[in-house]
Amino acid sequence: MAEEEGGRVNDHGQRESFFQEGRDYESRYVNHMYLNHETKELQNFESLDYFSSHSTVYKEWVRQQPARFEWDRWITMGIIGFCVGMTAFVMHQGIKLLGDLMKDTAQRQLDVGDVVGGWFIFTGIAVLFVLVSSFIVVMFCPEASGSGLPELIAYLNGTNVRRIFAFKTYLIKFVSCLLAVASGLPAGPEGPMIAIGGLIGASVSQFKSTLLNVDIPLFRRLRNSEDRRNFLTAGAGAGVSAAFGAPMGGLLFAMEEVSSFWNDKLSWQTFFCCMVSAFTADLFNSAFDKFEYTGNFGLFQKENYIIFHVEKLIPLNLLVFIPAVLLGFFGGVLGALFTFVNLKIARLRKLLQSKLDERLCLLKFVKICEPVTIMLIMACFKVLVPTAFNCQESMCFKKNVDKCLGREDFHTETSVEYFTCKKDTMRNDNEDVFNGTFNPFATVFFSSGEEGIHHLFSRGTHEELGALPLGVALALYFPMACWTAGSSVASGLVVPMLMIGALYGRLLGRVAVYLFGVHTESWWGWLDPGAFALIGAASFFGGVSRLTMSLTVILMEMTNDIQFLLPIMVSVMIAKWVGDLLTHSFYHATLEIKCIPFLDNEPFITENKKPISLELFTAADAMVSPVKSVRRRERVSVLTDMLTKTSHCGFPVVNDTDQLVGSISRQTLAVVLENYHDKGSVDDIPYELFLLRDETFRQKSLLDKIASNQDDVIDLSDYINQSAVNVPGSFSLHRAYVLFRTLGLRHLFVTNEANEVVGVITRMDLMGHFLERRLLPRKDEDQIVTMSQVEVSTSA
Repeated sequence: MAEEEGGRVNDHGQRESFFQEGRDYESRYVNHMYLNHETKELQNFESLDYFSSHSTVYKEWVRQQPARFEWDRWITMGIIGFCVGMTAFVMHQGIKLLGDLMKDTAQRQLDVGDVVGGWFIFTGIAVLFVLVSSFIVVMFCPEASGSGLPELIAYLNGTNVRRIFAFKTYLIKFVSCLLAVASGLPAGPEGPMIAIGGLIGASVSQFKSTLLNVDIPLFRRLRNSEDRRNFLTAGAGAGVSAAFGAPMGGLLFAMEEVSSFWNDKLSWQTFFCCMVSAFTADLFNSAFDKFEYTGNFGLFQKENYIIFHVEKLIPLNLLVFIPAVLLGFFGGVLGALFTFVNLKIARLRKLLQSKLDERLCLLKFVKICEPVTIMLIMACFKVLVPTAFNCQESMCFKKNVDKCLGREDFHTETSVEYFTCKKDTMRNDNEDVFNGTFNPFATVFFSSGEEGIHHLFSRGTHEELGALPLGVALALYFPMACWTAGSSVASGLVVPMLMIGALYGRLLGRVAVYLFGVHTESWWGWLDPGAFALIGAASFFGGVSRLTMSLTVILMEMTNDIQFLLPIMVSVMIAKWVGDLLTHSFYHATLEIKCIPFLDNEPFITENKKPISLELFTAADAMVSPVKSVRRRERVSVLTDMLTKTSHCGFPVVNDTDQLVGSISRQTLAVVLENYHDKGSVDDIPYELFLLRDETFRQKSLLDKIASNQDDVIDLSDYINQSAVNVPGSFSLHRAYVLFRTLGLRHLFVTNEANEVVGVITRMDLMGHFLERRLLPRKDEDQIVTMSQVEVSTSA
């Protein structure tokens, strides 16, 4: 097919342009268009039921569980919070230790004017870190690459993304992220920490490990899909809490972005988990600096637990909303551009790697070399580009006190990067006063991402960073951050998003200072480049992620600058509105390019760019038929055919008059047949067997074992899901969508007036692109792959 030769012809025989609407450039209100080969990739994923199968054997298992209130769930939430907090503490300390080691070693060469030697040392150490980071991901656990956040969102939405919760994934993602961030790549640890938090929540809550040979029966009742997903949600929130020092932001992030299912009880438990996580990370960070005990255990200093603490609050007036709106617009446009460029790079990466599929060793080598190449370029930017900038004189300030002599509100920070500039010292009023020079570009680019953001957010430093170094830093950092996202290292985007937004925000603030001068009085005090940087960071973060509530609260908790709450809210909302007009949010667009099924909060279809209400359609319009069904008592041969001749993951169960009585999953059938061969009976099968993954049974020679029992009849009554959800064919499609997503269904059966199954609706049937294909007539319908042709229901 033409699409497979170049990827430039869509399913309707139309040649795609670079800005083809419905691909990477698409409004929030336009459904992503999948090509035929991408549709087949979507089928590789299976759906998850939010609730356990309501069968007789399940009810008996529930009855056997000890009657207790919620204390075991609260204990589990506390354990998850503690584990996530400790993980964040170790990662934070490790990044600081390795990052400072690399930077200080290179700085010793720069202090004596040896720029080339400093570059070699910096590059050598950084490349070594990145090489190890990418090598362990590519060779041992490809699932650990990236932030892991899109996959986590998809799992909580109801799609089974395999191997993302394995212990190996946790270990490799942790080490890879630590090394990648410490190396100086344009990446941050926050995204992987959220995914690691979710992994800890999903794993620790089961209190069972075959690797560690651990099985604690006290918490056995928590081993069900509903509880596991709730613990995973809380773990993700705890990851935000520990990474940002923002427990309330973690709760809101889990509610707004991560979870598809929410209730009041989960709010309280997630709040508790986030609280424990933040407390644990802050407690140990208060006592250690690069793993060295400082003796301040329990002293929560603002420098340790408020990441980007703003030293000085400044007054506002109504005029501040003018730059807030302007920065919001920039954030929406640049955020959409960031998403668009990243998707184009990802498509190019997939295209190039697809040409090496048959040469596995070369493919792995290329994947390892990509982040190493990025690091080589970044090392040149960090060490060589600063030499093109002249040293800038510092404003006078007293030693260890951020104050300029004579003007307390106007100074240069003590922590600026001198790079190769001289640190002159003179005496004044019997006090040491630094009056040296520093490198403005290195102050932003040579330091770590977090340190650079600190400088950009600083207040009262109106002329510390000029427009030229800010503009050059933005031009270099933006494409490198786009390129790094999606490469074969575990990395997050939060630090790059804050950095980019702060750069153009401070650049606009610097222009304002140039036009209106330096003002420190109350009415014009808000004309501070650091304040502009904060609003800019919020706008770009919002333009990329489309977060609103959680983003605002996270920034408040990270900076402690409640004064700028309203300007940040305005900027974030403008950025979201503008961004939604241009592209999908970054994380949802990533799901689309990875071909992972996902159901949005609200369904929508459009025709000629006009929205059409799904209330105008019925469940029968979207269903797939005919449907293969089984009976309560079924012959082994029929069940064998179900497993061999179809790839469906669930089947309706009917009685002798073909009326729907429930459903049964493929996994359950495999367990029953396995047990029937081994014991000659299907009675008293332990419920725990049904919690095993499907692969366990597919890998066994099950069909060979039961070849001699084909004419036997098995009674499936005890294993039927008696709460299978079904709707009549005339049921509103919009309400069927809401029902499917709200209950976290895997199958929604459609019945007629006699309660006979006439069709089934699965996750892919309700995705916007496939709804439009099925519901809206097209002239070129013969070129469209219909849902029944590709057997989309098999992926459910």
